[in-house]
Amino acid sequence: MSYCRQEGKDRIIFVTKEDHETPSNAELIAEDPDDPYEEQGLILPNGDINWNCPCLGGMASGPCGSQFKEAFSCFHYSKEEVKGSECIDNFRNMQECMQRYPELYPQEEEKESSPQADSDSGSASAAPPESSTLTPETDSTPGPDNTLPTDNQTVS
Repeated sequence: MSYCRQEGKDRIIFVTKEDHETPSNAELIAEDPDDPYEEQGLILPNGDINWNCPCLGGMASGPCGSQFKEAFSCFHYSKEEVKGSECIDNFRNMQECMQRYPELYPQEEEKESSPQADSDSGSASAAPPESSTLTPETDSTPGPDNTLPTDNQTVS
């Protein structure tokens, strides 16, 4: 015999083989366009950030998730003339956190083996010099057109 029980916020339904053999009479509910758990893309219809978007690649979770959220939120909601220019400290905090977890957040230099890196350090896993705090991917120095670089651009 099938039955249902409530455990906190969860409802557990036990069904019999006979229950599975009968056709379902469930009615589907129309999708809610403002449902934050639906795959809406990076920005939800109301303008908020969709932290569940697979496009973030899990950056919003993990040991540096809060620093990532602070930096990304600052940039997204920035009203400055040079968008995100007030977020440099947030991005620096995020990068410092990521450098503490190189196994989770590998640096681009470590992924690509260059002859100079091999001759300088003798090992691709050597830490970058203390004077280099920002990589080209996260450098928030405005480029020639006064815009911040995107993930696919580097500052020259």
